[in-house]
Amino acid sequence: MKRYLLILILIFVSIVGNGQDTYKITYHYFRDGAMIKQDPVVVYASEGRSFITKESMISGSPRYPLEVSSFDYVHKLVYRISYLSDSRIIQAVDSNTLNRYEYQEDGEGKEILKHKTKRAVTSVNSNKIELLYTKDFNLNAAPNDLGQTLGLVLEYRRNGNSGLVASSIEKVKGWPKELPSINKTNLLDELSYRDLLWKSKFIQVPIFEDEQICYQPGIKSDSILRFAEGTVLLKKVRIPEVEKGSQAFIELIEKSNGDAYDRTGSVFIISEDQEISFLDGMKNGMETLPMYVDSSGVKYPGMVRTEGFSPILELMRFFTPFGVSHFNDRLTLKGKTWQDSVIYRQDVSEFLSVLSGREVYIGTYIGNYDKGGHKVSLELSIHPGSSNYAEGMMIMPLFNTTNVMEMAGQTYPTMFSDERGLEFKFTLPENRKGVKLRYITTGHGGWGNGDEFVPKANSIFIDGELKAQFTPWRLDCGSYRLYNPVSGNFDNGLSSSDLSRSNWCPGTITNPVFIELGDLSAGEHIIRVRIPQGPKEGESTSFWNVSGALVYQ
Repeated sequence: MKRYLLILILIFVSIVGNGQDTYKITYHYFRDGAMIKQDPVVVYASEGRSFITKESMISGSPRYPLEVSSFDYVHKLVYRISYLSDSRIIQAVDSNTLNRYEYQEDGEGKEILKHKTKRAVTSVNSNKIELLYTKDFNLNAAPNDLGQTLGLVLEYRRNGNSGLVASSIEKVKGWPKELPSINKTNLLDELSYRDLLWKSKFIQVPIFEDEQICYQPGIKSDSILRFAEGTVLLKKVRIPEVEKGSQAFIELIEKSNGDAYDRTGSVFIISEDQEISFLDGMKNGMETLPMYVDSSGVKYPGMVRTEGFSPILELMRFFTPFGVSHFNDRLTLKGKTWQDSVIYRQDVSEFLSVLSGREVYIGTYIGNYDKGGHKVSLELSIHPGSSNYAEGMMIMPLFNTTNVMEMAGQTYPTMFSDERGLEFKFTLPENRKGVKLRYITTGHGGWGNGDEFVPKANSIFIDGELKAQFTPWRLDCGSYRLYNPVSGNFDNGLSSSDLSRSNWCPGTITNPVFIELGDLSAGEHIIRVRIPQGPKEGESTSFWNVSGALVYQ
């Protein structure tokens, strides 16, 4: 209990004198005219000082991280104190807040707790802020940074419909005698303080940091696994148990390290729900994995689910731009400044059922033939209590035709030249309702007549029934010109990176689509993906990278 008494209020530079009146003001949240259940804000105030905390901290049951603020009106300073846990505290001083906002007086306000108020208004990030304050007390205080120089703020209202209102004002005996002083040698600069506070609010799982993905036969690394002559990185990481309602994001930062071309990339998980995994093929040779065979006899190792084997689960499909960073000085264009990297970030919450509380292999692939290749950093972040989108969602891999092990013998996926397309059987162990197919598709190959540049319909069938048909196509590739310093330029004023493509652009993510499959019973089913793949033109071959996983509650 003594530990929480020290946490209760503010950390003062010096103890306030005994002769001053001290007040405790409690504020509740409201929205659309009704009070909402949320941890109330508690403010302690006396002449020259105030302190903002939460009721949960006073009661000894804080939810971390928790930030409290101490306002010193005499020296115009604000001390920020954040409790990242019950044993870790960070502090900073802010000399700008009390002078940051300008207010316009707007007449009389309503009476609150029998005190007449005045109204002041300001704008914060295009939000209208109304403050009702009183001069009945010889002090300044407010439930947040706004209105701290006006008087005692009794109501804070944002855009007319939400905010905080004082529910009680109590005169108390004084500040607790146990208040410690600030250790000025431990004060952080404000940017470092804010960064630590922000990062304490979610789980970060670093995977790769500035790692090279390249074509170098024999390349090795102590910290990670490398396959396919260096074009695939793989690492085993431990994911902590996460709360229900959490949201997960994968973030990849990519720079060219010598490769100037737009390349297919993929971030994936090794699925370990069956006896044989894709990792077995990576270690022992792709020919050891089950094969999908098309009508012409071409074999495709490790691309579809079979009895006893699961393909990889694709978290994110991305495409490198033309030479970002490494080639930024090769072409200077008036009015254009090339980006120094590409940041790809995607919500992957539907994978939490195979991530939470487990050790998993997470990998990244970039298909390239360059010794320098690319540099990548990869991180998974998990944000508790932020969404119900994927709560209870399960996922099961079905197929992935992206040949991430190209340099180790995995064939390009040209099976769509078959009339049947990609077609195979899979077994569902239990009845499932509301099943969806998480489907990623991109077309590749050729120039003007290749499937990269020709719209092609994708048709998805389950047990012979057409469930979806759409034409994946991107029209916005020109939006990413500044990521592509060495994209080829044509006589008509366009650059190669401007051209519309089959569901991808250089420097972007290809988002999955979720196809409704309906209720599926336990037992055997047939899935079919049909795409009218274009014919081979000389040495140019069209092909389709598609991945699919069942998601269900």
